[in-house]
Amino acid sequence: MPAELTFVSPNRARPPRHLADLSPQDRQAAVAELGEKPFRAKQLAQHYFGHLESDTAAMTDLPAASRERLGEALLPRLLTVVRHVTCDGGMTRKTLWRAFDGVMFESVLMRYPDRVTLCVSSQAGCGMNCPFCATGQNGLTRNLSTGEIVDQIVSVARDLERGEVAGGPGRIGNIVFMGMGEPLANYRRVFDAVRRITDPVPGGLGLSQRGVTISTVGLVPAMHKLAAERTQVRLAVSLHAPDDELRDELVPVNNRWPVAEVLDAAWHYADVTGRRVSIEYALIRDINDQAWRADMLGELLAGQLTHVNLIPLNPTPGSKWTASRPEDEREFVRRLQAHGVSVTIRDTRGQEIDGACGQLAAAEK
Repeated sequence: MPAELTFVSPNRARPPRHLADLSPQDRQAAVAELGEKPFRAKQLAQHYFGHLESDTAAMTDLPAASRERLGEALLPRLLTVVRHVTCDGGMTRKTLWRAFDGVMFESVLMRYPDRVTLCVSSQAGCGMNCPFCATGQNGLTRNLSTGEIVDQIVSVARDLERGEVAGGPGRIGNIVFMGMGEPLANYRRVFDAVRRITDPVPGGLGLSQRGVTISTVGLVPAMHKLAAERTQVRLAVSLHAPDDELRDELVPVNNRWPVAEVLDAAWHYADVTGRRVSIEYALIRDINDQAWRADMLGELLAGQLTHVNLIPLNPTPGSKWTASRPEDEREFVRRLQAHGVSVTIRDTRGQEIDGACGQLAAAEK
């Protein structure tokens, strides 16, 4: 592997080009530029995506004289683990990553009896400025590259395969773009990452499109663009309020694309893909958890191909808000169900390690 890259100030340089940034055709061209035979690109991809191997020194089917050159050009080190923090007996693991330029961001691995889910970041920080979210309060540092997104997944998948995570060897089945950042604000790189996640090996990791979820606070043009891709990726809309007056405060982008436009785009996505849209709703005590708001939400969603994920608000430093009372949460569920709306309360995994929804802040200490 190449030597460790020197850190520079954020935004002064782009992340190094990586195999995961490139389509199979572009990989062949890149390998040819190095004076190697084009089929070497497929060999590299087979190791990286198929065997989860990033160290060209271990790729013994490559000529010894070519390994270092190929590694430096196409498999540079993008991410360094700063630390892992675990809870739930090690079944939930938050990873703090440092990128080549010193920028930091987080991902969260969650193991359940029947599935393994990885929550990945698409940006370092977030520019959406939602006041109840720790990530949004820290602001946006920069977009992550496709390679940086994919390398989170490959690195964690490697640890799982090698039995380095509690629970023994395993495989990731679900990828959710619900970590740091607004995925649709980094559309091209996120969608390229989806291709790398779901293309068959050696084109990509070979995960099912139906196991990938992309969340958004409601960037309507990008939602329509995603619908036009006609994938089977699930769309999750972070709504958090059924009325524009409150949503303008909780999700400031609502001032640009109000509730009606966001939901119209969501229903269009469901119509085009046939996939149920998830509505994410963080329950905040005495703010958005009133019974009348549950009725309003139920009326908006009734008859649509949708499911509501109610999220008990996770605490963040300095926040004036807290989670709803249990009795208000139960009534909210009851009111939605009375409108025929499917609803569940999300498992608040990772709260103890600031790894739950809205808590990611990439703090080094």
